[in-house]
Amino acid sequence: MTSLADLHALMSRLGHPVVQSAPGSGARFPDGAPYRFEIPSVEGPEVLEAVVAEADRLGVPVARTSQGSGVMMLTDEEITRMARIGAERGIEVNLFLGPRAAWDTGGQAKLTQAVGAAARGNAMVAACLADALRACSLGIRSLLVGDLGTLDVLRELKADGTLPANLVLKTSVLMPLTNGPTAALYERLGATTVNVGTDLTVPHLAEIRAATGLPIDLYLEVPDDQGGFVRFYEAVEIVRAAAPVYLKMGLRNAPNIYPSGGHLGVVPKELGRERVRRAALVQRLIEQLDPALAKPSQTSGLGVPEL
Repeated sequence: MTSLADLHALMSRLGHPVVQSAPGSGARFPDGAPYRFEIPSVEGPEVLEAVVAEADRLGVPVARTSQGSGVMMLTDEEITRMARIGAERGIEVNLFLGPRAAWDTGGQAKLTQAVGAAARGNAMVAACLADALRACSLGIRSLLVGDLGTLDVLRELKADGTLPANLVLKTSVLMPLTNGPTAALYERLGATTVNVGTDLTVPHLAEIRAATGLPIDLYLEVPDDQGGFVRFYEAVEIVRAAAPVYLKMGLRNAPNIYPSGGHLGVVPKELGRERVRRAALVQRLIEQLDPALAKPSQTSGLGVPEL
């Protein structure tokens, strides 16, 4: 197999050297791993079961799953089942808070995704808090936040004991994060893991890494409505520059399933399985291009459900 160093040497011999300008991170997750896999759009317990089964079949260590439809689209029984699976398997189960601007009566969100996850008015912030309190009462310890003010309020509620101190607050890709100062701001407002813009270069990621020690979440394959990129061959350089980093496996050419439900049939489960298969492809590629990079893990520092 050909390593990344061998490929770069070959390009130099041909007179076309690969320019590398991003410094290595050197930071790691608590267990020493530089990267982990996150499977997004895991919309309910049946999808989570399918993802776990496919991960077992392909030998992919899935550390985190995230859900996009929101806590309000799940029953208590469904949340409890997802929490139980996560607790048994040591997987972080991340649920989106809602409602959001793109789904309510506001008009601006119908024209631009820039405000799609915003909470319009204090009553909507209160609804997000209701989602958070309900999810935590059912064992969830990881929430996906799409509104900056809501993030700050959740930080306050963690500080005063209303919410669990170990609750993971993950910022959404719908909250623009494209530079180091913004990453530092999100950290001050309570984020514990940050989803960055999908189109950032490796040097951009290195700049964000220099500004915060929080784990970075990055789509390695990007849904069409967020750009539609496939960045598999950048994986090694991304991990080197951004570690500790969650590699999120979205899908190009896939239907938008939000809000999800039984009316979609087997589609969410099949999409979940395919995302795991994509992670297996990336894992093989990283192992080939840089065997020295430690394998991904799921052993510590996760918001695993607590039943």
